[in-house]
Amino acid sequence: MKNKILLIIVLISTFSFAQTSKVSGTIVDEKTGNPIEFATVKVLKTNTATLTNKAGEFTVNAEIGDKLEVTHISYKPEIIILSNPMLIKLQIAQIELNEILVAANPLQNISQSTVINDTEKRISQPRSVGHLFKEINGFGITKKGAYASEPVFRSFKYEQLNIQYDGGMKVLNACPNRMDPITTHVIPEEIEKIEIIKGPFTVRFGQNFGGVINLVSKNPIKGQQGFHGSVEGGYESNGNNLVTGASALYVTDKFDLYLNGSYRDFGDYKDGNGTKVPASFKTTDYSLKVGINPTEKQRLKFSWRQSFGSDISHAGLPMDSPYDDSFLAGIDYKINQISEKITSFSVKVFHSYVDHLMTNEGRPSFATTEASSPVEAWTTGGKIELILSPSKNTIIYTGVDANLIERAGDRTRIVKVMNGTTLATPKTFVDKIWQDASLNDIGVFAEGNYKISNYTSITTGIRADFISTSLDDPASDFEALYGGNIEDETEVNISANASIKYRKNGFQTQLAIGRGVRTASMIERYINHFNVGVDPYEYVGNPNLKPEINNQIELSFLKNFETIQIGASVFHSFLKNYISAIVNTSIPRKFMSTVPPVTAKQFINLDKASQTGVEFTFNVKASERVTFTSNISYTQGENKDFDEPLAHIPPFMANLGAKYEAEKYWMALSSRLVGGQDRISTTFMEEETPGFGTLDFRAGYSPFENVSIGFAVLNIFDKSYYEHLNFSYQNSNVLSGKIYEPGRNFTSYIKYQF
Repeated sequence: MKNKILLIIVLISTFSFAQTSKVSGTIVDEKTGNPIEFATVKVLKTNTATLTNKAGEFTVNAEIGDKLEVTHISYKPEIIILSNPMLIKLQIAQIELNEILVAANPLQNISQSTVINDTEKRISQPRSVGHLFKEINGFGITKKGAYASEPVFRSFKYEQLNIQYDGGMKVLNACPNRMDPITTHVIPEEIEKIEIIKGPFTVRFGQNFGGVINLVSKNPIKGQQGFHGSVEGGYESNGNNLVTGASALYVTDKFDLYLNGSYRDFGDYKDGNGTKVPASFKTTDYSLKVGINPTEKQRLKFSWRQSFGSDISHAGLPMDSPYDDSFLAGIDYKINQISEKITSFSVKVFHSYVDHLMTNEGRPSFATTEASSPVEAWTTGGKIELILSPSKNTIIYTGVDANLIERAGDRTRIVKVMNGTTLATPKTFVDKIWQDASLNDIGVFAEGNYKISNYTSITTGIRADFISTSLDDPASDFEALYGGNIEDETEVNISANASIKYRKNGFQTQLAIGRGVRTASMIERYINHFNVGVDPYEYVGNPNLKPEINNQIELSFLKNFETIQIGASVFHSFLKNYISAIVNTSIPRKFMSTVPPVTAKQFINLDKASQTGVEFTFNVKASERVTFTSNISYTQGENKDFDEPLAHIPPFMANLGAKYEAEKYWMALSSRLVGGQDRISTTFMEEETPGFGTLDFRAGYSPFENVSIGFAVLNIFDKSYYEHLNFSYQNSNVLSGKIYEPGRNFTSYIKYQF
């Protein structure tokens, strides 16, 4: 049955359309009457689009009466019924402060970038933002538990990806095991879209080694006036999971308020074999945003959000978290069209704090040793950017950004039983986790886009990161391992990029080269005998690590025919000083020294490594209501120093989908096929992973204008599987190997907006 359904998704491609003709029009500013260049005009029936020229003119193949969607970064979007000829007037839009990609303007569009905006995922109630990446081409996830999952793109993960929130803000993990990454401090229901830059092809958004991911929160203020709000809730059968939320906003021309809150209560789930996986957690989140528009060209925004996690079970650790709390405060200001030569000036400042506790209370080991690890992380940063337009064909971005990171926390162990003997007086030990480390990165950048013809533009950029890092409270054994003294370190890392883009009549091709440099993270430098990887090894940091370098080249194309879209990317990275870890038999295990593995892993630089891969997309709009989508991705990593594969590379992946959309309802089938991974690193002691396939069904219905109802059946065939990058399972003697994903799951969701 499964194979038949998958076959239907792939093979059905019969379609027909009515006759079309060329229809022309002009788009102008409503107040000034000036023509608007680079507005995107999309025929909704055929999904084809074009851009306006300098005179604001466009021509599309469509029928009189078809619906057009007109969008531009500086104007409110419009849906227009096509007539011939047409004069379309657009209103100035609110200044956008959360987004980093401008899809419509070839001068501002960043090479090898894409925007993911899939509202279907809303009713699947993903447990964390990390799960939103599961069906995005080229992405896998590394799962440490149901609460904590992070995206992996191609061969890059953790700090190799620059993951940010609303255009530059960050909430960095306090837990050395990364049980509290940024994807746990933002809820999935809050995310409107995900912006992705695939590689070191821009220098504008901070240190960029393998790519930039911007989580854009919803902005219902767009196009609204007056008082509005929403109430929503959902249920998930596998775990008896509950999600509730509400929002309210008040919008005027001069100011706006937006308050959003949610409560999530997730239980342990069962995998495809019916085995319970410890996965429960509770979160309460709220956020407040206040926007002020001093003039039509200026916007000032204050943001505040808090997240309270509690009763968190970690399937991948021998400890759990009674709490995981955080806050994020930010201020944004932007002014547009300062003069003919100055396009805009913007300032972003933020501060975040994470308070995280891990304890083994409730675990079997608590009877012999009580362990408690309260840890904290502070991140302060921001960005100042000036955008210049020295000519109509040139845009120059220049600015400075900063990320200042501090972490602190110790583990306290109260040993009650030693060598099988109950101690009359328990002994207390304190293990330094972060050793009061700090890492500061201040970057300066300049990037220019130049339009060399009506269809071709080039981009070049250069960036310098000034790094300083220190350890204020080092452990004596860590100092002894590295010669008795850990010095403060400084680096100056230079990154650069260049690309050329050609776009005409629905065809786009891009060639990009980039050099991304990443300084070693705090964990890679300073962790001292803690289980921070996907396996049971203790890891030891290395303060002498060199920054790793990614010299990447990528060629891509995208062609939109009337009913078919085809796209592909081919990339190769020359990796130097790549940071990995190997088993070092000269470093014995420090804690529970007789429990295997009895030696530790140490972070090192690999002199030479590489990654090569391809991604392919093929989508068909079979009719006005039926679409079929498909994509595949494959990445191969090579450790040239040890003549073996790089560790932790996602296997071959494919996503297939079919969707039917009517005016008041829609339904969709999606399948994810993942190959086995047998290209593994033996020096990393990596293990092979079998392949798997899953099938999901989702549907939505709007019985009334302001009410939407959705339901889904996820993992329809109750498949038992786990991802190659999932952490080792340490929480049960029933399962072995990695953490298994949820089995069959029924979900429902309802939302009322006013």
